Amino acid sequence: MPREENKMGIVPVKKLIISMSLPMMVSMLVQALYNVVDSIYVARLSEAALTSVTMAFPLQNLMIALGSGTGVGINALLSRSLGEKKFDRSDAAANNGLLLALLNYAVFLVIGLFAAGAFIRTQTQVPELIANGTTYLRIVCCMSLGLFYQMTFERLLQSTGRTLYSMISQTVGAIINIILDPIMIFGLLGCPKLGVAGAAYATVIGQTCAAFIGLYCNLKKNTDIRFSVKSMFTPDASVIKDIYLVGVPSILMMSIGSAMTYLMNLILKTFSETAIAVFGVYFKLQSFFFMPIFGLNNGLIPVLAYNYGARKKERIQEALSFSMVLAVSIMTVGTLVFELFPAVLLKLFDASPDMLAIGIPALRIICLSFPIAGACIVMGSIFQAFSQSIYSLIISVGRQLVVLIPVAYFLSKLGNVNLVWIAFPIAEGISLLLSLYFFRKLYRRTVETL
Repeated sequence: MPREENKMGIVPVKKLIISMSLPMMVSMLVQALYNVVDSIYVARLSEAALTSVTMAFPLQNLMIALGSGTGVGINALLSRSLGEKKFDRSDAAANNGLLLALLNYAVFLVIGLFAAGAFIRTQTQVPELIANGTTYLRIVCCMSLGLFYQMTFERLLQSTGRTLYSMISQTVGAIINIILDPIMIFGLLGCPKLGVAGAAYATVIGQTCAAFIGLYCNLKKNTDIRFSVKSMFTPDASVIKDIYLVGVPSILMMSIGSAMTYLMNLILKTFSETAIAVFGVYFKLQSFFFMPIFGLNNGLIPVLAYNYGARKKERIQEALSFSMVLAVSIMTVGTLVFELFPAVLLKLFDASPDMLAIGIPALRIICLSFPIAGACIVMGSIFQAFSQSIYSLIISVGRQLVVLIPVAYFLSKLGNVNLVWIAFPIAEGISLLLSLYFFRKLYRRTVETL
């Protein structure tokens, strides 16, 4: 039976961007909420418990980078193939993506079993932090199969424009996590008190539930993809190559974030464990504004990829300009919230006087870079959609490793932890310059020639 034109090629662009991005923005907000709630409950155990989870975050983020980056590659290939009416290729992208999710899990199963403790010990020698951090990290790595399939199934739904079902999957998983957090951390309703381990178990259970919902939605609702167990276990080298041409730069780009947080933890450790806890709290709080922008980005990428494959220049231009205004507006609101209410935000985490003294200047300084970051994320969407993620990788390396960490290290030597945070707006300014350069270069070579 012939397949009809996908809505990404015919629905009015603004309506399309809103309809595709809004469900993902909502689900990302819920995702941000559960990250914050998770840390709020952990902080009520102790500041040490919060610090140990913060120390586990770089490796946990690396796991997300591998799954999400692979999903970006699947998304770009699948959406472009649908736009070009190459349906065998789009089906192959989906089925090979399911195999890659299984292989990604195997990598982190090994890491969780054999490297979790060693990783935490590189950041601290405090026994309590080592014990809590190792426990948390081992659970989230060894039970990460749900995470990898959740991300893959959601990307398949996003690639074909079915973002409502992607939202349902993410939202239900996050709500389950939020409900289980206090029960498993504090031992409510007959559950044993598990502490930091309870937060980890709540996380992986929520991810697994989301994966099953994503599987159901794809099998029952995603008519643009034909799934096959045989195809899943028959790797197509050319398809996997195309997935990772886009995916590897995205994986590396997100992995750089893991390296940055790890190195920043080491820099902040020279001041105090409280400074590390503040950095962890910042990352949780900023997700309320960054996650919706990433949701917008996830909705924008398949629209750009599809219309590039369909050679519809005007739709690409309108999608980019509308998304840019929306992203910068949201991030400006984020800057205002952080500037006006930093103490209120920190007290959500039972902040001590020391944490407030470090955290209030931190939030007010770092948030100055938010609108710039929003613009850079939207410009980066065209790199992913047009299989040029190498540009995003260069920008990320430049911002986080070439500028942010060296500048933060230099400022830390001045002996004032508040100066370290200035490195963030400096790095974001460099990111804007690089983003503008590569965006103009790619835009002229692709969109203007359509």
